Amino acid sequence: MEMKYGKRYRLLQQIIRYIGFLCLIATGILILWLYHIGILNNTNVLKSVIKRHELMGPLIFIVIQIIQVVFPVIPGGLTTVVGFWVFGWWQGFIYNYIGIIVGSIILFLLVKRFGRKFILLFVKEETFFKYEQKLESKHFEILFILCMIAPVSPADMMVMVTALTNMSLKRFTTIILITKPFSFIGYSALWIYGGDWIKKFL
Repeated sequence: MEMKYGKRYRLLQQIIRYIGFLCLIATGILILWLYHIGILNNTNVLKSVIKRHELMGPLIFIVIQIIQVVFPVIPGGLTTVVGFWVFGWWQGFIYNYIGIIVGSIILFLLVKRFGRKFILLFVKEETFFKYEQKLESKHFEILFILCMIAPVSPADMMVMVTALTNMSLKRFTTIILITKPFSFIGYSALWIYGGDWIKKFL
């Protein structure tokens, strides 16, 4: 089933998807630049950068995390890993937690307000309909909880689809406050230590 919207809406869809593509390219360039200036392969350089930006660094990171959840055009998994890697596990956890929770709540409220039109700005219709069908399941809430816990899952998509249900903001917030740490800690651990774990078994 194809949903029909006006030309302005379709144009906005195209613009957002181009922005997403450009963000992927910019992310790759940023990684190369960080490697070039020594931050990716020299912990002393990294520590000195953090010390020079003790206040602004965390604030900027939290804002980036909120944006990448609300407008999923930045690779969220990458920024989450960077948070742990740059700030350390304790501070990285706090900054990731704040950014992801606040972003998820904003995303939930936006979909509650604007519905499917907001989702389809970022997601192809066939993808959206595939996830929307899951709403018919009697166990949808359990599926949502499992996706919030899993290190690798379409978390942002599930947040948006869940906002189409009658789930209250209070219940939604309670679920993500409890479950989200499992997903982003697990995902980051896989990226940061996965290589070492694999070597131990080889």
